Amino acid sequence: MPGSWSIAGVLLASSALAGCDPAPSGPAAGDVDRARLLATDTVAAEWLTSGRDFGETRYSPLGRIHVMNAAAVGLAWEYEWRSHVGSVHWGLEATPVVVDGVMYSPGPWGSVAALDATTGETVWRYDPKVDPSYTRKGCCGPINRGLEMWEGRVYIGTFDGYLVALDAATGEEDWRVDTFLDRSLSYTSTGSPQIAGDVVVLGNAGGDFGVRGYITAYDLDTGEERWRFFTVPGDPAAGFEHPEVELAAQTWDPDSAWEGGLGGTVWGELAYDPVLDLLYVGTGNSYPYPIWHRSPSGGDNLYLASILAIDPKTGRLIWHYQTVPGEIWDYTATQNIILSTVLIDDQPRDVLLQAPKNGFFYVLDRATGELLQAENFVTVNWAQGIDPETGRPIPNPDANYREEPRVVFPSSAGGHNWQPMSFNPETGVAYIPAREQAMLWRSLDVFDHRPEVAYQGFAASWPPFPEEYAHLAEGLPDIGPNEFLLAWDPAAGRELWRVPRGSMWNGGTLVTAGNLVIQGTAVGTLDFHQADTGERIHTIHLGTGVMAGPMTYEVDGVQYIAVMAGYGGPRGSAYPLGSAAYDYESFGRLLVFKLDGGDVPLPPAQVTPSTPEPPDLAVDMDRIRRGAELFGLHCSICHRASDEHLSAYPDLRRMDGGAWESFDAVVLGGALSANGMAAFGDLLTLEDATALRHYLTSEQRRLWAAESTEGN
Repeated sequence: MPGSWSIAGVLLASSALAGCDPAPSGPAAGDVDRARLLATDTVAAEWLTSGRDFGETRYSPLGRIHVMNAAAVGLAWEYEWRSHVGSVHWGLEATPVVVDGVMYSPGPWGSVAALDATTGETVWRYDPKVDPSYTRKGCCGPINRGLEMWEGRVYIGTFDGYLVALDAATGEEDWRVDTFLDRSLSYTSTGSPQIAGDVVVLGNAGGDFGVRGYITAYDLDTGEERWRFFTVPGDPAAGFEHPEVELAAQTWDPDSAWEGGLGGTVWGELAYDPVLDLLYVGTGNSYPYPIWHRSPSGGDNLYLASILAIDPKTGRLIWHYQTVPGEIWDYTATQNIILSTVLIDDQPRDVLLQAPKNGFFYVLDRATGELLQAENFVTVNWAQGIDPETGRPIPNPDANYREEPRVVFPSSAGGHNWQPMSFNPETGVAYIPAREQAMLWRSLDVFDHRPEVAYQGFAASWPPFPEEYAHLAEGLPDIGPNEFLLAWDPAAGRELWRVPRGSMWNGGTLVTAGNLVIQGTAVGTLDFHQADTGERIHTIHLGTGVMAGPMTYEVDGVQYIAVMAGYGGPRGSAYPLGSAAYDYESFGRLLVFKLDGGDVPLPPAQVTPSTPEPPDLAVDMDRIRRGAELFGLHCSICHRASDEHLSAYPDLRRMDGGAWESFDAVVLGGALSANGMAAFGDLLTLEDATALRHYLTSEQRRLWAAESTEGN
């Protein structure tokens, strides 16, 4: 099979490794290379990339822990990240890697902890020393989704946009490069780098704030830039950086909103095929979402919401597949990409698998980009299906919200978000942390690009919808939200089983040769399911919500299962109802399990503060309305506490006297910038701060009155 990873090749690589005489002092730290990655199926003990292998399958051939003994799994050790600044606990979203008995765990900001994989003892810890006030630039906190190991180095992106190469033995920086083109814009870096041949590639985030997406390749040894690929064109008047964006510009209005960057950021996991020597890149959503504001005459708007195959030697595009031409619903294609071989029409095909936000599961030929299969795995009404001849979606006019509000499936949270799915190449089954949920979309008349202000040109609501729009959901399927663990046959395009979840924003999945699928949940459990039936056979109570994907490894004949627990990310700082954060403090933890392990210590109990007596302020209704608008634009992305959600950030509706006294100094002057609360004096005036005071005072009085009534 051309382009496949042949069994003979894997065995040859494995034999070559086995025949090498080890150095007297043992293997060098972080000693990962092409031969070793190609041998992962025969050397099952390691977990060498975020997805374990070159295919990023998140499947492990280990089977010492299996369906018959999984109920005996308990805690082996714990590492407390305590990854917080001030009073805020940042989420943990990555999957650690294990190389030769050392675990390399990514953390918030782009930090790294190297740990003994059997005890959790710290070998070294790296802190990128990001200015805490940089959190203002991002939508979802200073999270990090992965690192890469290669020939004695650890490669990781920092939240403020530096790609760093660390010595795997010491954690010292070998080199550090700035990946951002314009630091005045709201770029962040949250995704994992990808090793592709002799370069390391990193993208960026920030598309919701109005930036232009791109990826950059750097020399593995020196950090020297090799090439850069822009995922959307810039203003044609400034010229084109490479031929692909010149072609893409033909699918955009010449009078597009160039000043807004247009989006297309690459913030998810990439994948690399070492035989075809192709780098696979998933691109993000548009900016602004409504195409009538972004590209008024329409067009496909390449390369938004696309899968790109790029030659890593040159940075040239080999093929592309766009999942959502003319994207208007925040349907990113940045979800994890898996490379494997499946039977299509009884013939083995080397394929690329992705279940992006738009609700369709795509099976593409990874050499050519040919569409082989695309069926919806959740409720979908933005399209009536995918045309198998053209590969294009069949539009549903009723999902276009330009002229009137529309209820659309899936929501902007997607049928599948960033939490990684897994795939068992032995059985041909994928396991997806899936969601069914509708969203109410309304267009706004005006789009006025303002840097550092997200989500412009539209208004949208997740269920339950505002009362005046509730009738729009009549006659539609259940608008949700509903989450479930889904087993999916990509070759046949059909569901095998599903297990409903009673919570939202659950973690990624791991599948093993022990016939196990393992997933962490928002309610703070690690659940073990039988892979062929979905039956839940064991649950471990963690007390900490999980969003990351679990992994497994083996040292000295003992199989371990590890997961990073700590909430934060796609909902910014808002903990969903029913999550573990309502009962326990949600600080970051790395939890590692084995057979016959112990109980998991629970975090301290969560204490919900009572509402202090509100300040004596004669509130003005006009200022309250203005303050509510300003709060939604600038504050709610972090301080999202509401009657429906708990927040990791301070609840500004419950400030005490000292907080009120220092309000202007904090909001406008940055008095708490060291704690992550940046100054907003360049965006807000003193009158704006006053309007915020009026709005927050009115909210505090409402809470105070409600609690006083309950107390009586």
